[in-house]
Amino acid sequence: MNDDELTDVLEDAGLSPYQAEAYVALLELGTASATDVAESCDVPDPRIYDVLRDLESKGYIETFQQDSLTARARDPKEVLEDLRSRSNKYLDAAETIEERWDQPEISDHEVSIVKRFETVLNRARELIEGAENQIQIGVNTQQFYELEPALREASERGVDIKLSICTKPDAEIPTHEELEGVCTEARHRSIPAPFLVLVDRAWTCFAPHRHSISNYGVLVNDRTHTYVFHWFFLTCLWEIWDTIYTRRSPETPTTYVDLRHAVRDIEPLLDEGARIEVVVAGYKTQTNESVEITGIITDVDYTGKNMGRVEPVPLAQLAGRVAATVVTDDRTYEIGGWGAVIEEIEATNITVTDIQYE
Repeated sequence: MNDDELTDVLEDAGLSPYQAEAYVALLELGTASATDVAESCDVPDPRIYDVLRDLESKGYIETFQQDSLTARARDPKEVLEDLRSRSNKYLDAAETIEERWDQPEISDHEVSIVKRFETVLNRARELIEGAENQIQIGVNTQQFYELEPALREASERGVDIKLSICTKPDAEIPTHEELEGVCTEARHRSIPAPFLVLVDRAWTCFAPHRHSISNYGVLVNDRTHTYVFHWFFLTCLWEIWDTIYTRRSPETPTTYVDLRHAVRDIEPLLDEGARIEVVVAGYKTQTNESVEITGIITDVDYTGKNMGRVEPVPLAQLAGRVAATVVTDDRTYEIGGWGAVIEEIEATNITVTDIQYE
């Protein structure tokens, strides 16, 4: 670094141009009179005395009388600490700017576009760690292993996790043992797919698959947008693909986090005359107040019912309104699924506690 560059840095550190020039000159001279310092730099003679005293007050130099005012640079330890501290602050500021550029602050009802996949992956991990009810996730094998610890902890908390492993047909996939305790159910899609994580019906983390020409990610905190991604997950990553792991068993209680899946199992039982006891947890659609009811499911209804009965009910027939009638000890409720509007309750969990045939 030459003298001009060093002077510029010292000015950036808080010295005036004259102070910076005088200090650089003293570093070269060692000990010098005020007059000699002035001659070695561009500080005018009438100003040199004030400049040196200002440098002394800042701790850069010390002055003493020796025929005339004489100055010398002090041990630069404090100066170096100050410069290094400023340097660290600049580095911290640079890192902060980079982080905020890559990952904007997420606020309510916001859709954010980010540039790096790592930003999407890290945000997905954070959301999985905080999940309370359900996760739908589409990943390749490597991404599964990266998120596996967070998924396992969520599963241990009782979160319902539907996992779609999306790979090329001949690629390795996690074993049954590796999936055990990590998810509620896992399926294998033998076609690469985008990275997708949906958490608690509110959050979406999305990024195109690695073979895409586009390199970006989308972070969404909005129920409506997440509902759209939910249907992408159901139709493209879940419905038609083979199950490779499930922890569900024929015994009750069976818990559903999607009324559409519950209807598929419950409707044939109702046709056979079954008495189905359930516990429904969710939110009142008018007030968003949490609610839990216990009762008997007496009927199910969905828009595609008039298309004719097929078992299992095709997903297309469940794409419209889906509702169930639940009779409790004191009244009757209409419950809906994700996105319910006209029903009294949007169900987040439907647990079948008992099935009896009369």
